[in-house]
Amino acid sequence: MPSSVTDQDAVIAATRHWLARAVIGLNLCPFAKSVYVKEQVRYVVCEATEAHDVLDVLERELKLLAQTDPAQVDTTLLIMPDAVADFLEFNDLLFFAERLLKSLRLEGMLQIASFHPRYQFEGTEPDDIENYTNRAPYPILHLLREDSIARAAAAFPDAADIYERNMETMRRLGHEGWQRWMEGDDAGDDSAAPRQADA
Repeated sequence: MPSSVTDQDAVIAATRHWLARAVIGLNLCPFAKSVYVKEQVRYVVCEATEAHDVLDVLERELKLLAQTDPAQVDTTLLIMPDAVADFLEFNDLLFFAERLLKSLRLEGMLQIASFHPRYQFEGTEPDDIENYTNRAPYPILHLLREDSIARAAAAFPDAADIYERNMETMRRLGHEGWQRWMEGDDAGDDSAAPRQADA
């Protein structure tokens, strides 16, 4: 587990790079750039190695987000570098995370999205490029505000099409293109990014 501030800084730096390059750089989530630029993203490195300990940290972070002014913290990334490396175990954790959200009576106020280094959509093969839309350097539970999602969706009339556009972006990029893109500089030239198809 991360044993020093330096280790935690490295985990956060890798996560920020993924957020900047993949999520924002490839426009996988058009809602992400605003909170990233405004520094309203809270990064929490969870040092737990067992799922039940992760849930303790998750409970704390859900309560904190619910009680915090969105202008200060709009969303939280709970990063787990040393837990649930197996994707099936991660899915089990997600099930209990959703139960926790309900038990805290925060359903409808907050929701949980998920990312994992081995993320695999149902009906796909492990190496299918489409899975990379939800692949991150570490297992991550993304805590979001329902109000923020609703406002962002209202600003993007075609929000329902995001999933399909992301799949197409990944197909155009391919595995080699993905690797080259992720090795780039966060603030570098975006000319190599695949262009979104016209709606």
